[in-house]
Amino acid sequence: ARRADARYAFGHGQKKYLWNLWSAIGLFSIGCGLGLAHAWHAWQQLDQIRTRPEFALGSFHIDMMWLAGVVLLVALIVEGYVLRIAWIEYRQRARDEGISTWQKLFRPTDPTLLAVLLEDAIAVIGVLLAGFAIALTRVTGNGMWDVGFSIAIALMLGVTAVILGAINMRLLTDVRDLEAEVVFDTIAKAHREIERYHDLRSIVVDEANTVLVAEVELREEAVLAGLRKKISQHEALLLSTLPESRRDNAALREYIADRAAVQATLERTEALIDELEQLIRERCPRVSHITLEVEGI
Repeated sequence: ARRADARYAFGHGQKKYLWNLWSAIGLFSIGCGLGLAHAWHAWQQLDQIRTRPEFALGSFHIDMMWLAGVVLLVALIVEGYVLRIAWIEYRQRARDEGISTWQKLFRPTDPTLLAVLLEDAIAVIGVLLAGFAIALTRVTGNGMWDVGFSIAIALMLGVTAVILGAINMRLLTDVRDLEAEVVFDTIAKAHREIERYHDLRSIVVDEANTVLVAEVELREEAVLAGLRKKISQHEALLLSTLPESRRDNAALREYIADRAAVQATLERTEALIDELEQLIRERCPRVSHITLEVEGI
C-alpha cells in the first residue's frame, strides 16, 4: 500500500511476493518435513504405540483420545470459520473479475489471498485427516493409520509449497502482462492514426500495477490532417505578441514559422499519446505506467 519513493520507483507491491515465497518455503516446506519426520518415527516405533494412552493426574485418569478430540474440534471450528471468511473474499474477487472460482485458482491475481485460502483449506483438511488417523488407530489398534495419514498431510503441505513458490517466483521475475498487451494490440490496430507498433513489452509489478512500453509509427494522412490550420493559429498568436516594428523581420518570422510548426506537431503527438493511454487504462485499469515512443511517421 506504500507509494513509490526514491528507492522503489514503482512502489512496494512486489514485497508481498517475497513474503509469500518465504511463507511457502518456511510454513509449508517445514510443515512437510515435520510431517514426514513424524511418520518415520511413528513407523519405527509401531510396536511401542499405545492405542489407549492415558494421562494420570494423581488418582484421576484422562483418556488422551478425548483430549486430542477436544483439541481437534476447537481447531476445526476456528480454522473452518477463518476458511469461510477467506472463501467469501476469494469468491467475491472472482465474481468481480468475471471468472469462475476454479479459473481464478489457476489465474491468481493476488497470490497473498490464494496463500491464505490454501493455508486455511489445508488446516481444515489436516485436522480432519488427523482426527480420522487417531480414530482408526484407536479402533483397529494399528499404528500404520497414524503413519499413513501423517504422510498424506505432509505431502499436501509439500505440494502447496511448490504451487505457491512457483506462482510467486513467476511474479518476482518480471512476468509479462499478456492481457494488457492484447488490449494495446487491439487499440493500436483499430486506431486511425497508428500505422504499426514495435517492441511491445510489459512487466507485472503487482496485481494492481502493470508497466507497459511500446514504440508506435503514426499514419501520415491522419496526423497531418488539420495540422496546417493549427500551425497557422500558433504562428498568428506568436506574431501578435511582437511589437509592430519587429513583425517585418525576416529572420524572426522564419523562427516563428518553425516554432509554430514544431509546437503544433508536438501538441498533436501529445494528444494522440494521451488518447492512447486513456483508452488502455479504460480497458485495463491496472496498467498504471505507460511509456509510448513515437518512432516516426
